[in-house]
Amino acid sequence: MAQNAYGALAGVDSGHIGGIEHQQSMVAKWLAKRGYQVSMITWDEGQEEGIEIDGVSIFKTCRKEAGIKGLKFLWPKWTSLCRAMKRANADIYYYNCGDLGLGQVALWCHRHDRKCLYSVASNPDCDPRLPALKALRERILYKYGLRHVHRVIVQTSCQKKMLSEGFGISSTVLPMPCESFSVHQEDPVKLSGELSSRVLWVGRISKEKRLDWLLDIAEAYPETAFHVVGAANSDFDYANALMKRAANISNVKMHGRIAHTEMATYYRQCRVLCCTSAYEGFPNTFLEAWSLGIPVVSTFDPDNVIRDNGLGVVAQDADGIVLGLKKLIQSRDVWEKASRAAKEYYMAYHTPEAYLSKLERLLLEEAGCERLEIVCGAWR
Repeated sequence: MAQNAYGALAGVDSGHIGGIEHQQSMVAKWLAKRGYQVSMITWDEGQEEGIEIDGVSIFKTCRKEAGIKGLKFLWPKWTSLCRAMKRANADIYYYNCGDLGLGQVALWCHRHDRKCLYSVASNPDCDPRLPALKALRERILYKYGLRHVHRVIVQTSCQKKMLSEGFGISSTVLPMPCESFSVHQEDPVKLSGELSSRVLWVGRISKEKRLDWLLDIAEAYPETAFHVVGAANSDFDYANALMKRAANISNVKMHGRIAHTEMATYYRQCRVLCCTSAYEGFPNTFLEAWSLGIPVVSTFDPDNVIRDNGLGVVAQDADGIVLGLKKLIQSRDVWEKASRAAKEYYMAYHTPEAYLSKLERLLLEEAGCERLEIVCGAWR
């Protein structure tokens, strides 16, 4: 049920590829290499039914835009999802997004006596107020799914505590994985050559990511170049207004959506990754940057790992971000210390090998057998 993940799995630009899609693709391919029968359910993007990519079978639902307003929630979207789940015929259905799809998947699994695991993607998914879900049916289905899945996996201790206190639900902490962008064994500092003063911002252009903060910061720090990689998946009026504003700021360069295979170049050309988000889960962008030894200046600090491990600077507001950027950009010693810490932290906790072996044991434990068929997914 990774509705938008066909592009990440096939290596094509489908117009919507984020951290969840890349993560699900990596998990699915790794499990397939281990000999498991792995499927993924995606939107119909013109691909053939049941095609296989790197050992992962693709089953499709309807097209994303299909249906008549007022009816398409049930038909063809929900009905085609149920048909695709039946065709996949897995032992375990693994879901990775905090939305109504969790309830739909959990309900189907309950009716067909299959196991369903849910992996939390973001902190608001653990908040009983469910601030990211507006429609009543979304909130009802998500709550149903949360209470009827067989196991919940969280990224951080903070999320574990939030679920326990807010919903009375226990969960398993499993730090998220990320494939390293470091293709050599050399120190990332050597790979980067002479350090620049470039700052990189990567993400979806949406209100919770607060790109407007970065534009304020760029205006306050004109001697530094700010490079923005990302585009809007929705809320295009908001994104267009910000892009028009950015066009008038001389030290801001908007790159739009960039293929994931090309992102290593953008990371290597920056000195610091900047995050202005109001909330996150555990951003893949942090892990990608840390895999290259690039520190982060951020308004969000999952489980205080940035602060406690010296992986960059944590700020409360735009002024704090400016101070943090100056601290890392203007002192090579400070940057190199944070760079080494970032690389060491990534290697200790977030390599695919460390995560996926733990996930494999968890899946086998849940299934109560030695081999199984799995559907990986995230519908957003």
